[in-house]
Amino acid sequence: MNEFYVIKANGEKELFDYKKLESSLKKINTPDDLIAQVVAEISNDAKNKEIVTTHDIYRQVFSILRKKHKPVAVRYSLKKAVAMLGPTGFPFEKFVAEIFKAQGYETVTDQLIKGKCVEHEIDVVAWKKEEMIMVEAKFHTDFNLKSDLKIVLYVKARYDDIFGQEYAVGGTARKLTEGWIITNTKFSSTAIQYGQCQPLLKFVGWNYPYDNNLHDLIEKYELIPLTALTSITTSEKNLFLSRGIILSKSLLDDDMMKGYSFDENKIKSIKDEVNGLCEHCRNRFK
Repeated sequence: MNEFYVIKANGEKELFDYKKLESSLKKINTPDDLIAQVVAEISNDAKNKEIVTTHDIYRQVFSILRKKHKPVAVRYSLKKAVAMLGPTGFPFEKFVAEIFKAQGYETVTDQLIKGKCVEHEIDVVAWKKEEMIMVEAKFHTDFNLKSDLKIVLYVKARYDDIFGQEYAVGGTARKLTEGWIITNTKFSSTAIQYGQCQPLLKFVGWNYPYDNNLHDLIEKYELIPLTALTSITTSEKNLFLSRGIILSKSLLDDDMMKGYSFDENKIKSIKDEVNGLCEHCRNRFK
């Protein structure tokens, strides 16, 4: 394989690691023969290039996958699709609420909660049985931005003002049991170190913790955001998001789709793509 250097998003230069590419493709269940084809094309294209950017590599890999295997292409672009739930961050809050709903919680978003001292804006409140969780959803369009110790300490102070207080939620008086911070990017090492000392504070990032991180939860509960779909345009994606529609599998609902001027071929194309991504969707919307 041809060796070449890549410029990372943070400006650092490093030798391209084919094993990392192969590993990332295996994680999204890419067939072995397709992985070999992607690696071969990347290597062949590198013959006449000394340096490329990681974004160039991403676009090339996505282009190959989109032509050969659309469901894999969508999963490869999942991180970017989540970053498209912006720029305000409100769709990301709704997306986080869907993660809790998939686990049997009831949820509300964008709540004003009175603490012992002051009111706090809480992005997501989730509850079931004896649990009540409040979530700070930290959304970034830039993958390099991290939730650092300063942010974590700020959020922890808010939860400290709320812990011990009783709230009428879901028709029952409840107290906060856990405070979460969920981000679509990463946490700094010091933020993680601090969080590990706080039993009532939970962190979920794109690849943190090792199990049940944001990427895992999306795959586990088939919560592919509609921004990942290749069968609808950017303007159509933004229209859906503006109306509070976040998940790709929501587009399988015939009653919901009646409000949009799509012809039969367009609707079929959308449904075929969603069904290719969502193993259990066919039975849900028959």
